[in-house]
Amino acid sequence: MKSSGGITTFSGNSLPRSAWLVVMFLFIVGALNYIDRNMLTTMRSSIMDSIPMSDAQFGLLTSVFLWVYGLMSPLAGYLADKFKRSHIIIFSLLVWSLVTWMTGHATTFNQLLASRALMGISEAFYMPAALALITDYHRGPTQSLATGINLAGVMLGSSLGFIGGWIAEKYTWNLAFNSFGIVGIVYSVILFLFLKDAPKDGISIVSNTRVKIDENRISFYDAIKNLFSKPAYIYLLIFWSFLGLVNWMVVAWLPTYYKETFNLTQSMAGVYATAYFWPASIIGLLAGGYLSDKWSKKNPLARIIVPLIGLMFAIPSIFFGSLTAVLAITVAAFAVYALTSKFTDTNMMPMLCLIVDHRYRATGYGILNMLSTIIGGLGVYIAGAMRDAQIGLSLVYQVSAIALIICSEILFLVLRTAKKRN
Repeated sequence: MKSSGGITTFSGNSLPRSAWLVVMFLFIVGALNYIDRNMLTTMRSSIMDSIPMSDAQFGLLTSVFLWVYGLMSPLAGYLADKFKRSHIIIFSLLVWSLVTWMTGHATTFNQLLASRALMGISEAFYMPAALALITDYHRGPTQSLATGINLAGVMLGSSLGFIGGWIAEKYTWNLAFNSFGIVGIVYSVILFLFLKDAPKDGISIVSNTRVKIDENRISFYDAIKNLFSKPAYIYLLIFWSFLGLVNWMVVAWLPTYYKETFNLTQSMAGVYATAYFWPASIIGLLAGGYLSDKWSKKNPLARIIVPLIGLMFAIPSIFFGSLTAVLAITVAAFAVYALTSKFTDTNMMPMLCLIVDHRYRATGYGILNMLSTIIGGLGVYIAGAMRDAQIGLSLVYQVSAIALIICSEILFLVLRTAKKRN
């Protein structure tokens, strides 16, 4: 291990035992996380036939989840820094699986609403702890790929959300929640037996001072003060917020864009919006992670440079994809966007590792997660409001491309600040 200007790098390719096994464990947890949270939206008709509610109330079920999930993320990250990350992950999985099972037994709208709020609380604890645990195990030239594999599980879970709708249509909507709830409970027991925190020796630090610190005595105030004292973290916070705004706009309205622009049926528009999008996103996570890891052996700032390169492809893709009237070109353009925009996701926690003290990684990611979720939800609303004002989605996506240009400029500031530290 060697340190330069406060940024710690690691020589050699040695990893703690079970480093890749942990990634595989969390790949499955990530998939379950997104299946459980997303399948409700795929069974709208079945649920509304069983429990009378308005469309606004049904929409509120998702909104409440996002609001609670976002607001709880900083606290969830702090607790993952303060206590054993593996314990936080297992507890999160167990509780949200119990909530998933309970959702299947709801008989009123208020019970469903309460279950979605509880789901938001329990799932908020997973991602900051999981990404921090992975970077604890993968401290050198495997860090971005390991992170990308975990997030690929998330993408897989997102793409499999239709399973809930299929079960609801073929059997009952309750069965889907009951089944996945039980699967998660059983898997939490398996993790309790095998998932452990990384060994403390060798965890990277962002400090040249030799101070012995009891990490369990770190306060939330200390974490916030430390994080916001770093300009690079503030830039990263603004960058991730803008990126969340764009990503949520694109994903939420893409089926509608295909339907209206190319006069497709609802089902075919859904196919064109998702059939390639999730696979391309998974490839982007893995490719972005591999490229960053390979380049970082010579330049640790590759964790920032690779996302910048990805944005250079994503910006024209989303812009020209929203201008053309040729379906094949639009599909190809948004496929490039799905692939290259994920270069950032797979490198976000590794970027944090370059910038913040290792004691506050999960807290830092939790704050990023909060703003990205809340502002992303706002982006979905803004796009809807623009449509209400008779502004087409083509223009909405062109505005999104401009927002990505702002993202790239902010990420350049992160790179410049990191260079000074290095």
